[in-house]
Amino acid sequence: MGYSLNKNSKTVLVTLAILVVLNTIGSFFFHRFDLTKDKRYTLSETSLKIVNQVNEPLFVKVYMQGDLPAEFKRLQQETRQLLEEFQAYNKNISFEFIDPLENEDSSMDNIKSLYSKGLTPVNITVDDKGKQSQAMVFPWAIAYYKNKEVNIPLLKNIMGASTTDKVIGSVQHLEYSIADALNKVTVAKQKKIAVIKGNGELQDIRMAKFLLQIRESYHIGPFTLDSVATDPINSLEALKKYDLAIIAKPTETFSDAEKQVLDQYIINGGKSLWLIDQVTAEMDSLYNPAGATLAYPKDLGLNDLFFKYGFRINPDLVKDEQGSPIKLATGEQGSATQYQDFNWKFAPLIYPTSQHPIVKNLGGIKFDFANPIDTLKNGIKKTVLLQSSQYSKKIGTPVEVNLNMVTEETSPNHYIKTGNIPMSVLLEGDFKSVFENRILPFDQKDFKKISTPNKMIVISDGDLIKNQLDKDGSPVELGFDQRSGNLYDNKDFMLNCVNYLLDDTGLINIRSKDLDLPLLDKEKVSENYTQTQLLTIGLPLVILGVFGFVFTYVRKRKYSK
Repeated sequence: MGYSLNKNSKTVLVTLAILVVLNTIGSFFFHRFDLTKDKRYTLSETSLKIVNQVNEPLFVKVYMQGDLPAEFKRLQQETRQLLEEFQAYNKNISFEFIDPLENEDSSMDNIKSLYSKGLTPVNITVDDKGKQSQAMVFPWAIAYYKNKEVNIPLLKNIMGASTTDKVIGSVQHLEYSIADALNKVTVAKQKKIAVIKGNGELQDIRMAKFLLQIRESYHIGPFTLDSVATDPINSLEALKKYDLAIIAKPTETFSDAEKQVLDQYIINGGKSLWLIDQVTAEMDSLYNPAGATLAYPKDLGLNDLFFKYGFRINPDLVKDEQGSPIKLATGEQGSATQYQDFNWKFAPLIYPTSQHPIVKNLGGIKFDFANPIDTLKNGIKKTVLLQSSQYSKKIGTPVEVNLNMVTEETSPNHYIKTGNIPMSVLLEGDFKSVFENRILPFDQKDFKKISTPNKMIVISDGDLIKNQLDKDGSPVELGFDQRSGNLYDNKDFMLNCVNYLLDDTGLINIRSKDLDLPLLDKEKVSENYTQTQLLTIGLPLVILGVFGFVFTYVRKRKYSK
């Protein structure tokens, strides 16, 4: 018996010694192990760089606590675990989960306060074994750093998706949402964006939601080309100070001098984002007694510029069987007008097929009266980001567009070798000036014929960046269609375009991270409720009990000898 005790003592001492050595080694080396199949909790290099920028206390308030529906408990758990991962790499980061509805006396004040910060709740129907009830959830967080605060959206609004699918999509974007917010709140703005004016471009209120979003990360300023007529050299020098120029739906022709300024801005390294309509056609003009409008070509004077860069926007319309829904009056019943959803083929709903980070994992993106893009061979790398469906074709202009077109019948035979039309293209490479070997509209001593490596994105629809206005004239969310009530992914696409052009590719790569989030099937759980309880709760307890019994039995046998 003495020998056995001596042997056990040696074993204990050796075990303790090994633990001490391992802890000592561990104090010098930091590593976290992620045992999930999709490496869900392994922070990307971009996230780690952002975490390292936090050199003072950063506090995150998460408004998902309390009695939450099952799906949101999963989102809460994933948020907590990811924040713990951020915190593990930087102790300056701390967080707290708050239930804004916990206290009935103060809940209304809390709701008003959150509303004023732009944190809108979601109301969902909870179905618990056939019993339905309504629940209000605030899937938001706020990051506080020094004297700044940034909202963190935790729930991604996916058009037509169930709550479960929205949670899966939200977990997919969770690291991006948190990392992007921490980056905004900790890093001073550096890059500048010029919003080009002077040629009938969209008014700011029509781009308000987009501009407000990118203003959180970049400096934005309007840049009017009117000054080119009197002082082109200084206009060009002023534009060169911007990192990106956005040209959103111009309606007036560009002069040759204005084109030289834009051309030399690009040749000198300026990034550009073009949203161009080559056809005049507006949805608002259809809502008249005739229900028709004439779509006709538009000459902006930019064709030679685009041709030199390697693409052409044709003055045709893209008609796509994969259109967006439109509500039209179909008759009256009593005193109420009856409305019905129709498929509007001149508003293509594009689901990205490319795996490029700009569009990977994005949902449907809505166009309105878009034009086809042709790519030309000139040594510039071209990546088609968005294209129409297989069942689409070009419609030449001028042409009358009529709301009665929603009732026409078509078949796949009408779309043989006509579809997959490019509608947004990324161009990368060394661009050549359109004024190479041409007389310059104005004298320029430092004129350059070819650029250093540069990039631009062209979108053949100015409405892609356009937000609608509500009855009070206030802008609604970019991508939200008031007529159908659908929310499309236009804003995320536009933000990705800007981030990519300004070399913030790390954040885009986080957004396009692939995760596999298995969730229980609620219908199957409801059908087999008792069996599910036994498997998820009873079986682990039985296994634990059997293990405890066997362990106790073996231990008694060993020490009874």
